[in-house]
Amino acid sequence: MQVAFVTDTVFFKHDTGIGHPESAARLRAIVSAIAPIKESLVEVSPKAASLSEIARIHSNAQISEVEACSERAGAIDSDTICSHDSYLAARTAVGTGIAAIDGIKSGSFERAFCAVRPPGHHATPERSMGFCLFNNIAVSARYAQEQGFKKVMIIDFDVHHGNGTQDAFYADDTVFYFSSHQAFAYPGTGMENETGVGKGEGYTRNFLLMPDSGDTEVFDIYQNDLPPIVAAFNPDIILVSAGYDLHESDPLAQLNVTTEGIRGIVCAILDSADVPFVFFLEGGYDVEALGRNVRVTIEEMMES
Repeated sequence: MQVAFVTDTVFFKHDTGIGHPESAARLRAIVSAIAPIKESLVEVSPKAASLSEIARIHSNAQISEVEACSERAGAIDSDTICSHDSYLAARTAVGTGIAAIDGIKSGSFERAFCAVRPPGHHATPERSMGFCLFNNIAVSARYAQEQGFKKVMIIDFDVHHGNGTQDAFYADDTVFYFSSHQAFAYPGTGMENETGVGKGEGYTRNFLLMPDSGDTEVFDIYQNDLPPIVAAFNPDIILVSAGYDLHESDPLAQLNVTTEGIRGIVCAILDSADVPFVFFLEGGYDVEALGRNVRVTIEEMMES
């Protein structure tokens, strides 16, 4: 299976400051971890997304706010920091998904892993938050639809609920949002009764994991709950918010999922449908474990 690795050096320039958990060290660890398998991957360099592409999801006011925050090297909130290069990094992070979908459509590869900073799934259509400036996966979902992938499924295994992604498609029956996450953690959304509104009713599903849950509990979701949902929706492409902060080593959460547990999640996702897949890096803040877990993910993408 031909897999692309999509990233850019501009992501190292997104400087969140000393002590911030979402740091460039995360990406350095990933690059180091995949070095032994790099020759087997298709390396893709993305372009920065245009403003019109980002505006498929985000308001013009929000886009301008991120640009202004970057110009002054300030902060949108206490967690969401901008340096002078952050606006370009955020636009390029969105562009990785666009490049991945273009490569899949052209037949250059079947699957892609987008190693991006800043992450995206907390960014709502109106607000940047939770380390996220623009919602990389949400914009990519809209772009994929324009390229002919009409039914898009988004699977999110980050330990924190992707409130921004849910908000973007809550009333939409063409994008299915499936999330597993730690119960009652940041940002406090993603209850099981949040299933969509209007024509989007039933096209959002949230699965809560209690603190200290591990491989057994997460396997139950991905081996038993996910497959019939994917089969019923019958997507044309699956996009994955790959957040590795569900790992047992992570300092920002309280789940006990092992590296082999993450391998099992990835295998279950890949086995759920015979369609293209694009994975997007979200959380994961134990740097050493992050590199190892991304390598496991990519290995399974190549083999499954």
